[in-house]
Amino acid sequence: IIDKVMKVVLFAGGVGSRLWPLSRKNTPKQFGKIIGDMSMLQIAVKKLFPSFTWSDVYISTGKQYEEIVRNQLKELPSENILIEPEMRDVGPAVGLITSLFVKSNPNEPIALLWGSDHLVREEELFRKVLKAAEQLVREDGERIVFVGQKPRFANQNLGYIEYTSQVKEVDGLPVYSFSNFQYRPHLSKAERWVKDGHHAWNLGYFVTTPAFLWKLFEQFAPELFVKLKKINDAIGTPEYDKVLQEIYPTIEKISFDNAILEKMDPKYGYVLSVDLGWSDIGAWEALKEALSVNQNENVTRGDVLIEDTEDSLVFNFTKQLVVGIDLKGMVVVNTGDVLLICPKDSVPKVKEIVAGLSGTEHEHLT
Repeated sequence: IIDKVMKVVLFAGGVGSRLWPLSRKNTPKQFGKIIGDMSMLQIAVKKLFPSFTWSDVYISTGKQYEEIVRNQLKELPSENILIEPEMRDVGPAVGLITSLFVKSNPNEPIALLWGSDHLVREEELFRKVLKAAEQLVREDGERIVFVGQKPRFANQNLGYIEYTSQVKEVDGLPVYSFSNFQYRPHLSKAERWVKDGHHAWNLGYFVTTPAFLWKLFEQFAPELFVKLKKINDAIGTPEYDKVLQEIYPTIEKISFDNAILEKMDPKYGYVLSVDLGWSDIGAWEALKEALSVNQNENVTRGDVLIEDTEDSLVFNFTKQLVVGIDLKGMVVVNTGDVLLICPKDSVPKVKEIVAGLSGTEHEHLT
């Protein structure tokens, strides 16, 4: 008997303007070599092995990135690249994946991992956690198991998963009952949550069955479900591509949390809260935190010379020498056609700058 193995879907569709000027519309951050010689997407897939094989891995991405994904993941079966005709936010993206898998593997556990640009240092533990979540879902198909990172500090930029008491243990890992989601907290609240032992950073990682997800879409997002059902009905027919192209772009943009998770009865949720050494490197200051041992340490890349500098990130992607003197808490990124210089605390404004370039002579740089 061949053991059935859970399928893993990695979402790789976002643009990532907070890592501009390295991350751009045509070359988003997940396809860039930000750390070492592998792209973030390649790093994200690599951490699934050897617990999973290429046939177990799926990538959900936009049509415009299909070729990049094929080039970066040459071993991935071509049918395992799942294309969104147009970006419609996380709710429809998860719905489309659900409509595909509910047709072929309705009761087989599926892991949905948001963020193909995340860094996970504890890769072996990460695989162990996914396997534990798979086991929980095999025991009860009407479950969603959320994987959270034990908070390392009072992060105000992330959402949090709130959980209550421990209900069981799987493979030495405590399993908690899910309570609800909390969104970006004020500092005082975040500081409390780090210490109280009932909150984890929400990574957007969860394991469930397509059949259960499908049921939740039907129950809580009926308008979205009607359109997903039309797509689902066309799977395996000559009309599928046409139906997908016609219907998917008309779906209203909505987050998965708003569409489903906030309405779901908490009793269906389990939480695995572990220290995965996880970092979201969706912005320069987060990348700095992920790559430095302590806050004062500098992170550099390329031909860089710094003197009397602390707590700074200096990335140089050109052959030109970049010299920094007396920098403190700064971000410097040189891509050749753009030079970004700002304090770490000002990185959130990068997104506004990029948006402001549309319709100007610098639009090609976005």
